[in-house]
Amino acid sequence: MCRVLIVDDDPDFLSIARSILSYGGHEVLEASSAREALEIAKRELPHIVLLDIMMEAALDGLHLSHEVRAEPALRKTRVIMVSSIAASENAELFPTDEYLPADAWLSKPVEPAKLLKTVGEYCHPDLV
Repeated sequence: MCRVLIVDDDPDFLSIARSILSYGGHEVLEASSAREALEIAKRELPHIVLLDIMMEAALDGLHLSHEVRAEPALRKTRVIMVSSIAASENAELFPTDEYLPADAWLSKPVEPAKLLKTVGEYCHPDLV
């Protein structure tokens, strides 16, 4: 079982992802903003952060992933980006020439089996 922090400003996605991951036996934490997510992550030390790229600002999730990587207590936390940015009008904002701190990428809408499989692949509670 992993502790997964889902970060998304879409309450429907939070609800669906929570249900899927809970069904898969994972402990689920939720945040609807990057600021809230960083506070929760520092306090709860999740094994995985499931992170939307576009929230309040177009690249909030990308900035948060850099902050997670910079936080010593979270250095072993895995980041899985989940986004529909490629199909949005903000696609041109996404940087393609810089380090992108993510262990895996999922495109929305995410198939439940794919979500469980990807989280399972990066679920290593003994490493945190």
